[in-house]
Formats: sequence, C-alpha cells, structure tokens
Amino acid sequence: MSASTEGGRTSEVRSRLLNTATRIFYAEGIHSVGVDRIISEAEVTRATLYRHFKGKEDLILSYLQQADQGIRQQVAATRGKGLPAVDTVRAVSRSIADSIRYPGFRGCAFLNAAAEYPDPAHPVHQAVLAHRQWFLETATQLMTEAGCTPADAAGRHFVMLRDGAMAAGCLFDPALICETFLHGVEGILNTRTTPTPGPDTTPTLRA
Repeated sequence: MSASTEGGRTSEVRSRLLNTATRIFYAEGIHSVGVDRIISEAEVTRATLYRHFKGKEDLILSYLQQADQGIRQQVAATRGKGLPAVDTVRAVSRSIADSIRYPGFRGCAFLNAAAEYPDPAHPVHQAVLAHRQWFLETATQLMTEAGCTPADAAGRHFVMLRDGAMAAGCLFDPALICETFLHGVEGILNTRTTPTPGPDTTPTLRA
C-alpha cells in the first residue's frame, strides 16, 4: 500500500468515526453514548478508534470543533456574497432558521454540550465558550456594519434571540419559532439602526 493510499484510508476511517459520533452525540446526548456504541456503528475496532482519538473526550472535542468550523464557514460564505450589511444580517438569520427547520434538529450542539459539561474548567466547556465568544464577536461586527448602535448591545440581543430560537425550535412548531426569531431580528435592525442622513432640506434664509 502506498503512503498516499494509506493516508487516504486513515482520513476515511477517522471521518467515519467522527461522523458516527457526531450523529449519535447530537441526536442522543454525549454522556449517554459510550465508546462501544460508536465503535459498533462505525464498524471499527477499539484499537482503530484509539489510533485516531486519544479517548472519548478527544472525540467530543473533535465533534465540537467540526461543528464550529461548519458554522464559521457558513457565516463566511454568507458574508462573502457582497450583500448590503443589513441584508447580510438577514441572510445569516435565515440560515439559522433553515437549520431549525431541518429534519432531526435537536437544538444547539454547543448549548447542549454546555448543559452536559457545566464545569467552566472542563475542556468541553472551554470549547463551547470559545465558540460562543467567536459567535458574539461576529454578531457584534455584523451589527456594527449594519449601522446598529450600540453594536455590542445589538450583538448580545441577536445572540439571545438565536439561543432562544435554537432551544425552542426542537420543542415547539419550528415554523412559528423561525417566524418569531426573524421578526425579532427585524426589530433589532429597525430600532437600533442609525438612520442615514438625507439631503439637507432646511430652507436657506436670505437677507
């Protein structure tokens, strides 16, 4: 077997393990899923799993890292479309709504993980906080570009709306939750956007 073939096989097996863990962790929770279940469904040996991951915690962190990268790429792709800043906020919001409507939606992977790992010092909780900090900073930047003032308050408001929608989206009618979420985002844009000054129409006094 060539080095390139062996490397491709290694990558494929690692991806299969991670994708299997991701599917089960997200659908059923992290603590409830043991390594034996992942090994069985990924159809690998225990030795194979430990060749690619140090243990279950490493697998969990990789699961969260993959989720983080997916969200970052999605936001970057939306920002790269060159839309007006306000429409970029709307487009990011619609992508969030689309995820809530997706079959099998089970809430926010990061909020779910934080609930299972409440210790702030735990590596899993730290990974959640790092993602959350990035998301808040990104939301604040989007609000800044959209002319919302104060942008930090608008960013926090946006994140809280998103969190509420993600939590409620798997408990109630997703369509109604998404409608409420998107309406709330419009409220942020409408009440916090600094109007662009128009032409000066003040009459000129003449002597």
